[in-house]
Amino acid sequence: MAVWPPPAVADRVASLDRPEMRDIRWTTRQQWHVTLRFLGDVADPERSDLGAALAAVAASAAPAPVTVGPATRILGQALLILPAGGLDRLAAGVHAATGAGERPFVGHMTLARARRKARVPARLGGSPLEAAWTATEMVLARSRLDAAGAVYEPVARYRLGG
Repeated sequence: MAVWPPPAVADRVASLDRPEMRDIRWTTRQQWHVTLRFLGDVADPERSDLGAALAAVAASAAPAPVTVGPATRILGQALLILPAGGLDRLAAGVHAATGAGERPFVGHMTLARARRKARVPARLGGSPLEAAWTATEMVLARSRLDAAGAVYEPVARYRLGG
């Protein structure tokens, strides 16, 4: 379950310097999103209790003002991210409706991943970027891996506020 930025925000993210580095895999524009909760394999949501639960969360949630930035940072040792704020309440609703979460919510867009056991170089953190938008929907997406990383396919869209 995730929220995708609008094209204008993705354009801003695309303006960040992305130096070619052997041990870093940069994510693509199509991969930039804020994960509210990773759900793993799920049956057809429109024919399950999951779909009804997600629809109820979306219907009771107001559109959410989202901010990203103010700069890139390293999460753990293997991710370069852009912090995202404003989605805590929506993520909590998704977590409550879908069962206990595996990790606490940390709103972010992943910009790069270290390959194998490498680390993201510290110099990649701290690149300034601030942007904002209002999230009006959350998307249940299916992911599959290919040579370029994850490919996300929307399965269901849930409009916030009904």
